[in-house]
Amino acid sequence: MKKISLIGSTGSIGTQVCSVVRRHGDKFKIESIVANSSAEIFLAQVREFMPKYAALADEETGKKIADRIPAGVKFAYGKEAALDAVNYGDIAFVAATGFAGLRYSLEAIEKKKDLALANKETLVCGGELVMSKTRGAGTRLMPVDSEHSALWQALSFRTDAPFRRLIITASGGPFYGYTKEQLKTVTLAAALKHPNWSMGAKITIDSATLLNKGFEVIEAKWLYDCPLEKIHTVVQPESIIHSMVEFDDGAILAQMSYPTMELPIQLALTYPDRFDCGVKPLDFEKLGAIRFLPLKRKAFPCYDLALSALEKGDNFPCALNGAGEVAVHAFLDGKIKFLQIAETIAWAVEKTDRAKADGYGILQETDERARALAREYIARL
Repeated sequence: MKKISLIGSTGSIGTQVCSVVRRHGDKFKIESIVANSSAEIFLAQVREFMPKYAALADEETGKKIADRIPAGVKFAYGKEAALDAVNYGDIAFVAATGFAGLRYSLEAIEKKKDLALANKETLVCGGELVMSKTRGAGTRLMPVDSEHSALWQALSFRTDAPFRRLIITASGGPFYGYTKEQLKTVTLAAALKHPNWSMGAKITIDSATLLNKGFEVIEAKWLYDCPLEKIHTVVQPESIIHSMVEFDDGAILAQMSYPTMELPIQLALTYPDRFDCGVKPLDFEKLGAIRFLPLKRKAFPCYDLALSALEKGDNFPCALNGAGEVAVHAFLDGKIKFLQIAETIAWAVEKTDRAKADGYGILQETDERARALAREYIARL
């Protein structure tokens, strides 16, 4: 039985991890569980799975629910207490959102735990550092993003397999083909209506701006140790083909399924084995056309900013992410307009001082500075 430390249990990915464990209770056990502050969902999960250790990163919320934790479960609260969760289990499933996920990932690698990675920021902000430490520790990193899981599967579950080109697909989001004039009037409600996927609010907005796709290109660079020119992106509006790998002989392997995160989530836990995960089989006769459309870099400013940050290197992708988190939350709170997300990120990255991204302290400093710059820009609007 594989024992899991689940970091970020109450979000979209975390709750689906719970579904996988529920489906295959004979194969998995949640040994420790961490959430930020969603107390009621967290308490229900603790009661159902009865982990050895449970923690809330938010101290105030933790104090309020301490007397509601079932007997037999060790409970603690605060950021350091939450970090202790990776001491449990065989595999750390990092589904925490935001920059905070990077520290959990580094801690898991330090403890020589295998890492199922659903936190984009780990590789966007600290890709070079994380991959170096992973190799040094001799641990395995299993990608959970649907696109990176697809590439990983096409590469026979290897991150060091040879290839000619990685082809990352994008749905295009709800605004593919919009003019700049049309984007000026985009509403929050429209941006939250992703055409194919049901996700958390932050990642849904990142998908609408295609910042998320830029993040995935950065992740691919570090996961597969390849230059930007070997990574191609293409819009696949139906979200049936989740990504493809082209090999030196011209063959292309693709991973296909209806849009679902439970397949890559479960596979990160079961690999190299595969078990039923409740995914509906593709009905090819009813699929209709599967289209491929160009993803023009300049058509989506946030996507362009992500690739530019990757080209600059060092700590600029970390600054991109920190400013992006602030900008998206400002848009979600109604403080800025849709196009001002990109404006905010661009200004913060432009003001960032270059530094080598070779330690957590430097990355944390870059993240904090980028957030402060983004808040400063938004306050001026």
